[in-house]
Amino acid sequence: MIKEFCGLFGVHGSPRAATLATYGLYAQQHRGEEAAGLAWTDGKGLQGAKGLGHVADALGGFATDGVRAHAAIGHTRYSTTGGGGLVNAQPLLVTTAAGPIACGHNGNLVNAGALRRAYEAKGHIFQTTTDSEVIVHLLASPEFRSLASWPRAFARLHGAYSLVLLTPEALVAVRDPLGMRPLSLGRLGRATVLASETSAFDLIGATLEREILPGEVLIVTRKGRRSLRIPGASPGRLAHCLFEHVYFARPDSRIFGEAVHAVRRRLGERLAEEHPAVADLVVPVPDSGNFAAEGYAARSGIPLGHGFVRNHYVGRTFIQPLSEARSAQARIKLNPLRGVVKGKRVVVVDDSIVRGTTARERVALLRGAGAREVHLRVSCPPLRNPCYFGIDFPTRGELIANRLGLKGIARRIGVDSLGYLSLEGMLSCVSLPASSYCTACWSGRYPMPVTRDHARAAAKGKRG
Repeated sequence: MIKEFCGLFGVHGSPRAATLATYGLYAQQHRGEEAAGLAWTDGKGLQGAKGLGHVADALGGFATDGVRAHAAIGHTRYSTTGGGGLVNAQPLLVTTAAGPIACGHNGNLVNAGALRRAYEAKGHIFQTTTDSEVIVHLLASPEFRSLASWPRAFARLHGAYSLVLLTPEALVAVRDPLGMRPLSLGRLGRATVLASETSAFDLIGATLEREILPGEVLIVTRKGRRSLRIPGASPGRLAHCLFEHVYFARPDSRIFGEAVHAVRRRLGERLAEEHPAVADLVVPVPDSGNFAAEGYAARSGIPLGHGFVRNHYVGRTFIQPLSEARSAQARIKLNPLRGVVKGKRVVVVDDSIVRGTTARERVALLRGAGAREVHLRVSCPPLRNPCYFGIDFPTRGELIANRLGLKGIARRIGVDSLGYLSLEGMLSCVSLPASSYCTACWSGRYPMPVTRDHARAAAKGKRG
């Protein structure tokens, strides 16, 4: 029951709210390519629109310029539990006794199964199979019908969650007490804006103010902003997802207080120190490997060369919901430059190896283009453990590092040598203390207990 890794956007205080929210989703397309949606309000009620595919496909036919709304939220979805399809696309828009609520969620609730069963036992009817719907059922409970009581409701959620919620009266931003998923606050003139990544602010010309604090519930109304705390949230305990810096976030974003591109460059520099190679050329796997490759080349003294041309009309292979789609897109996503790599000893710098399928295909492309040697360097440690907090590592058996040792992986992928960045080396490239990050997918040390529901679902390979 691992849930979605998604992109969130919110805006309050602009007559162009729906249009701005759409632009914000375009800037975060990389966070979810399966579905996209909007919800907006004119202060009287809520309306929404959503569809399958990229933002242009899901919302391209919807004329937001004609929408009268002062607040809106948006969501791009990549599902890892709950199933695909339009019914699970977000924002979820529900009508409650206290009025309508729209909810966009990035993360995964590890106690969603228990909460859902409890509500179903009381007669609640669920319309979707996504665990985000648990949140709106919680907020619809009689004890949580005022905005001021919402922090107590969120205290009942366990797991990773960044949320944007919309009612006719307010835009609400929430971040789980461990700050596992990013969520930032900005300003555009007099309007308040929210986004999973600050690259969305750049697109609309907004200014970054700060991150939503771990455990914060920010309520934005026509009267201004009000910041509340989730009861029991400890400000000193953090578990930022380090895979955001390694792979997921855009390099032009700032998350967890740092520029993503700068972190990736430092990862590459440390990788060159830990795993040098005798080679003629450093080649990045675009796009997430670009800055790590720059760092590797700078520290090693080996020239940087672009040995792959990326087809930008193809999505991100890692976040495709089906393995067949990942494999097909990996084959058409990159094309090697024969004139660059032919006869060369090549160091390929990639951000991660998950299943090994796409890495093997990329190496074969380079061999076919005439590369004399291929040495693979990976800017994070071996991925060995499922993520129960929002990334699609559903089973240990799917992770190649659990099936094979270093030499076996190298043989399977077809490289002359293979080197992974150490966990210690990776943590040395970020500015906060090591205890501030979640490294469970590498180390197996989870920041909170995982429910039996999630362990059982991962073992069965359930996905959504």
